Amino acid sequence: MEAYRLSREMYASTLSGKGAAMKGARWNSIGVEMIYTASNRSLAMAEVAVHFTLATLPVDYMMMTLFIPDNISLLKLNIGDLPIDWNIFPHPNATQAVGDKFIAENQYCVLQIPSVVTRGDFNLLINPKHSEFSRIKILEVEKFPFDKRVFK
Repeated sequence: MEAYRLSREMYASTLSGKGAAMKGARWNSIGVEMIYTASNRSLAMAEVAVHFTLATLPVDYMMMTLFIPDNISLLKLNIGDLPIDWNIFPHPNATQAVGDKFIAENQYCVLQIPSVVTRGDFNLLINPKHSEFSRIKILEVEKFPFDKRVFK
């Protein structure tokens, strides 16, 4: 399967969970490395766009296309598996506990979870410490100019 990730140009040549670990996010606490990806390009764009205005949007975003082998260990969570407040903003600590547990247990390389931003789509969270992580490859990296109409 393919996964997609928008990344600033200086970080688009490698896969690392270090950025997420520096600040923490919806599915990981500070100090917990995790790579956030999306199941399609539109979702990858939407996941970034919700954090910016047109005036604050960096111009150096790159779309990374990743190859994730179909037989990689993957845990699928549905809405019913998540905390009741999983999709509120700002995110609750309960969602970070879900992701932190996924990383700590180290049973699966990828966690598929419903997107908060785009109902019906899925994010793919990658554990960079898992033994299968080296099987995930960057297939392509290309400039990704945002359409300014997204920010009207």
